[in-house]
Amino acid sequence: MQLSSQSFQDQQAIPIQFAFCKPSAVGHVALSDNRNPQLAWSGVPAGTQSFVLISHDPDVPSRADDVNLDGRTVPADLPRVDFFHWVLVDIPPDWRAIAEGAMSAGVTPRGKQPLAESAPRHGINDYTAWFQGDQDMAGLYYGYDGPCPPWNDALLHHYIFTLYALDVAHCAVDGAFTGQQVRAAIAGHVLAQASISGTYTLNPALLHAA
Repeated sequence: MQLSSQSFQDQQAIPIQFAFCKPSAVGHVALSDNRNPQLAWSGVPAGTQSFVLISHDPDVPSRADDVNLDGRTVPADLPRVDFFHWVLVDIPPDWRAIAEGAMSAGVTPRGKQPLAESAPRHGINDYTAWFQGDQDMAGLYYGYDGPCPPWNDALLHHYIFTLYALDVAHCAVDGAFTGQQVRAAIAGHVLAQASISGTYTLNPALLHAA
């Protein structure tokens, strides 16, 4: 199975319109267009009954001590953890693409609502936990919300989009389910998978180096 995108090239920089935040001369960052990228796939195995799409950043700092603090830098050698940006299950087996901006076009404070249709279904992304305690932004963040790595992180972040072809029509998760829960639920049901990745940074030093 192959996964591709017209929105960015594999292992290359993700354009700012697909990010949650963009660089800014005032306050370091500003909200961006937050559009979901276009994705398309082919080579689907026989017996596929549904797809799952997960996008995650494996480069998120494991500690927030230095995150977004003036005069500090998040060291590149700090251990990193996964941050889920998009969790979509029960994608119909006849789908072969998701259009740019079809599932996210702008930042929604307190998070987007679940999809109205019965299939596919969106899980929550990790901005849900990130914004806990923020009076203006706290809520359940369903669907796609793009990159917003710390502006003082010395490490370039990678965003991995993975499509899974499953032998079941319904992923065994409900409610405000997470990426980790979906990974556990699809174990043993994956017929094939394919990935594409892009990079993003808000660190001026890394931007100028590029």
